[in-house]
Amino acid sequence: MNGDMSTDPEQIRADVDAVLAQLPSVDPDSVDVAGVDIDAVGRQLEEAHQILVNALESVEKG
Repeated sequence: MNGDMSTDPEQIRADVDAVLAQLPSVDPDSVDVAGVDIDAVGRQLEEAHQILVNALESVEKG
């Protein structure tokens, strides 16, 4: 994640995409997700969420 929060939509999108690209590929029709580390997935989703929250806060501050 970029230390200096950008309000550039393309940079924000790239930062979120980089985090989400680390998520494991899971077949949505499969019930076998035994190999998925749900804690790691949760951390990555939280990181992506925080990027978006920080971007919104930066925009609000002007």
